[in-house]
Amino acid sequence: MHHSNNCNTLMHAVRCHKFAALATKPSTNNTKSSYEILKKFLPIRSVLSLDTISKPKITDKNQVLIHTHYAGVQYPDALQAQGLYQVKPPLPYVPGLDVSGVILESSSDDFLAGDRVMATTTDWGGTGAMAEICLVPSNLVWKVPNNVHLSHVANIGRNFFASYHSLKVIGNIGPDSLVLVDGASGGVGTATIELSKAMGAKVIAGVSTFDKTHLPQSVGADKVFVYGKDKNSYKTFKQNVKKAATEMGHPAGVDLVVDVVQGDLFETALLSCVRPLGTICLVGFTGGQKPIRPGLLLVKEVNVVGSLWGRYAKENPVQHQKHVQEMLNLLANGSIKPRVDRVFPLEKYADSFELFESNKGKGNTVVCFKEEPITTSRL
Repeated sequence: MHHSNNCNTLMHAVRCHKFAALATKPSTNNTKSSYEILKKFLPIRSVLSLDTISKPKITDKNQVLIHTHYAGVQYPDALQAQGLYQVKPPLPYVPGLDVSGVILESSSDDFLAGDRVMATTTDWGGTGAMAEICLVPSNLVWKVPNNVHLSHVANIGRNFFASYHSLKVIGNIGPDSLVLVDGASGGVGTATIELSKAMGAKVIAGVSTFDKTHLPQSVGADKVFVYGKDKNSYKTFKQNVKKAATEMGHPAGVDLVVDVVQGDLFETALLSCVRPLGTICLVGFTGGQKPIRPGLLLVKEVNVVGSLWGRYAKENPVQHQKHVQEMLNLLANGSIKPRVDRVFPLEKYADSFELFESNKGKGNTVVCFKEEPITTSRL
């Protein structure tokens, strides 16, 4: 990659310059500008560019500068570039929550230049990772175990934090639990399967199409069913899950649903799969948002809980640190097999966003800024 003459102060970064799904309504009386959703969204590729911008600098105690090797891309990153995510950053912004790389500089006693680390850009609403150099507060940085490749930890925040929060903080699952996860070939889906199995639970996985069944099976799902795209196939899925739950010793239903789809699947299938006083964690809405009828929740005696790990992490920093360390330990000791499903070179960064724009995202997707050599000791 070439550098300009000012390479000491400049760096490459991906930036989003406009929200692909929104048109700005003209503001009146100096009010904050508002948006309306476009009938036809712009292609995400058209609102992103690889720019040259100023490098960040350490300005305070307990900060680190990370030389980025890999930045994760997931469904929320595409939604955010469309302007449809819950956090709308001021434009232009650098996308990305997850970064892995090597520390260039540190004002923290916990880290030294040369440390291999992963970090999340939570303080900036999950933006800033897709840059050659990232400035991150040290409480959002973790050392990567020596036997784990940096490309395998560049999706931990988006995928594993959300999953861990649903399974452990909300669901409190254990060795006898039965978990149902939909969208199971996606990032949160595969992480939910892997973490559930590492915690000793059993897992039923749901995917939208038959060609997505392989990944959930390969990461340890006990059963995988296709829920398809319409209410008839949703009903068949419901029957399959209930039958499987009974065969797995849970005739009353599953203990916990990790739901990234919602839409009509929620009422048509998921509500009937949960045992009385079981829980559905709402993590996302890839099937769109549909109203939830309280009468059905009452009759089914189901807890429905919104699952957002960010607030919990901010309010319980010590506990969050421990949880992340636990996840990294599971990767290091092989309880979860570290993997990356797709790596895009930096010049093809837009292709990684298009995967999620067209709902073809699977597992862990990363953009490579600088390759880390693969060694026999580092898998």
